[in-house]
Amino acid sequence: MAWIYLIIGGLFEVGFTTCLKFSNNFSNLKWSVGFFVCITLSFLFLNKAVQTLPIGTSYAVWTGIGAAGSVLVGILLFKEPSDFWRMFFLFLLIGSILGLKLASK
Repeated sequence: MAWIYLIIGGLFEVGFTTCLKFSNNFSNLKWSVGFFVCITLSFLFLNKAVQTLPIGTSYAVWTGIGAAGSVLVGILLFKEPSDFWRMFFLFLLIGSILGLKLASK
């Protein structure tokens, strides 16, 4: 169950970074509220996961999900570049996240 909490927390991290971009420096109330809701839930789920999982693994996976998800959101929603090297390192990051999951007991 801790891994599910960690994944949910990572997805909320993607949510808060997306809301941060849309909040326009916190001038848009709806997206600003979304940011604070997502960041709170993200940390709550991370906290729940670290009760069982090692903190180093949890934090690395949580930030990795957030980073990879934010890159994908940037490419899909904000038309950021998706050149070879960005995609290469994105897949390397995802591979590292999976490696941490497989190496954890």
